[in-house]
Amino acid sequence: MQLQTLGKGRFEAQWSQDKQLIEQAIRDCICTRRIFDENEKLLTQGEHVDNLYLVDSGRVSMGVTARNGKTFLLGTLECEQQVFGEMEFFTGYRCQMDIMPIEPVEVAIIDAQKLQQCLLEQPRLSLYFASAIAIDYQDTLEILSRRLLYPITYNVAYDIYHQYLNDLPVDGFQKNYLEAERFATSDRVYRRAVKELESKGYIAKEKKGLRILDLNGLRSFVES
Repeated sequence: MQLQTLGKGRFEAQWSQDKQLIEQAIRDCICTRRIFDENEKLLTQGEHVDNLYLVDSGRVSMGVTARNGKTFLLGTLECEQQVFGEMEFFTGYRCQMDIMPIEPVEVAIIDAQKLQQCLLEQPRLSLYFASAIAIDYQDTLEILSRRLLYPITYNVAYDIYHQYLNDLPVDGFQKNYLEAERFATSDRVYRRAVKELESKGYIAKEKKGLRILDLNGLRSFVES
């Protein structure tokens, strides 16, 4: 969840009014700060979550690994006052994802006990947590549902098109094998999907990444 207003949701107007109150309440619960190195996990899948983590800026990746070794990477997120561990804070469940920076980032560690007391004293703040968590949940569910229900070629095309529109909640990776894991598939299958889109004339693969050649054709393919 983000501490800043999201520009959407039922309680957006109230959130905007209470923005400083929300930020200050969270920052009052910070117990320490430290630098996390690249690939050093903030949260580890399967472990108990004792604290929450606030990342004001920097890029992190989020992913899940199954017992069979298969990995699904949700993508990368450019943090803007991003809080991690909030869902586990409310549920008490073990962490469901590995969350780690892909570059060194400064992280503020939020004391869960202090935050719990703060929310009990100011229950109105829980409303904003609920709003932010609900938005994150629906964004994540949309990604997971699309990955599950559509073929890999469609998912890659959808992702390329909406990266062009800049309206995705998370971004991709530069390396092919990581991009493949973002679609829960192998590097070989991912490359085959890219090649199929190339053969249709929609995109071209270049050193810097994938470039759209036929925007209208790509849009029609995604929206058909």
